[in-house]
This record gives sequence, structure tokens and C-alpha cells, in this order.
Amino acid sequence: MHLLITAGGTREYIDHVRFISNASSGKMGYCLARAAQKAGHKVTLISTSDLQSPVGVDFVGLDSAAEMFAAVKKFFAECDCLIMAAAVADYTPARTSKTKIKKTGKPITIKLKPTADILKWAGNHKKKNQIVAGFALEDKNLRANAEKKLIEKKLDMIIANSCAAVGSDQASVQIKMPDRKWLKLPKAGKTTIAKKIISLAEKISV
Repeated sequence: MHLLITAGGTREYIDHVRFISNASSGKMGYCLARAAQKAGHKVTLISTSDLQSPVGVDFVGLDSAAEMFAAVKKFFAECDCLIMAAAVADYTPARTSKTKIKKTGKPITIKLKPTADILKWAGNHKKKNQIVAGFALEDKNLRANAEKKLIEKKLDMIIANSCAAVGSDQASVQIKMPDRKWLKLPKAGKTTIAKKIISLAEKISV
């Protein structure tokens, strides 16, 4: 299979030195890329993270949600499976200042606009036998919110986890596929979890 994997938290620039982002480390996405590569698959990793790219993986580095959307659209048609592990910003500044915003001591207001929903786009544009998987980071109603995302975005797999997974080397995830029961994995290293996710994707593709 050719797997397209996204990783890291996007950076939405306010001016050329300041940006809005999140605490995502990109570790889960990189573990997925390594697991897929070690399983013998071709891997394209689209990432905002500063982590070292795994050997043997095609790497695409970028910053913003808009850049990630463009990269996913570029490579999507040629992949067999997209796994969106990136924490894509839901909002981005409506305008980016062309110069560094100076400190004045007065409050400022930054107007935000929604970013494109990359996962929803992929779910709507996938071809027959093409797999689209996403992550759902939830702080409450984990299963209900994740399953809603699975259905609304026409996904083949949703991996749900709590905010405790952000930046950590370990996570406890629950996985749902259409017409199948929830699969709850015990807390483990992200490398172990990544191997399981790749294994499940392989079974879907058969």
C-alpha cells in the first residue's frame, strides 16, 4: 500500500514571527510512518513537526492548515490510505500582517476564520477501495463525538483519544470502524499503537 500520513500541529501566522498553534508534538504521526515503512509500505509523510523524518519515508514539510490541505490534495489520488494524525487548526487569522505587530500596551483583536476541513474533503473524494482514517481528540463524550465524526466525514476508521495523549510518548486509544464494535486498546507506547493501526488498515484494504 501507499500510505499518506499527516503529523503535527499547524501554525497559523498572525505576522511573520508570531503564530497560533497547539500542543501537538507529531509523535503519533511519525510512529505511524515508521510502522508503515517497516511493514513494507510506501509512505508519504506530510508534517509540520520538527522531528527527524524516518528513513525511507517521502517527507513533505510545511506550516499552515492551507499548506497541508494543498499537500493532501496533491498526493491523495495516488495513495491507498490516508491517515490524518495531524492536529489541524480549526481557525486561522483572517488577515496576516505584512509587518511585525508592534507592542502598544493596548488590547488588540485578531479576527479568525475557519480553515478547510481536510478530513471531510478526503472522505467525500475517496475512491472505491481507498481508506481514510482520522483521529478524534476529545475531553468529554469521547465515543459519541468520535462516532459522529466517523459518520459525518465518511471515514473508514476513527482513532479516539483524550487530551492526555498530547505530547506524550504513550496513549490509550479507542478505535471504531463502520459496522464494527469499539476496540479499546490498553495504554501503551505510541509505537505499539501505531503498529496496531497500520495492521487494521491492512485488513480493511484486503
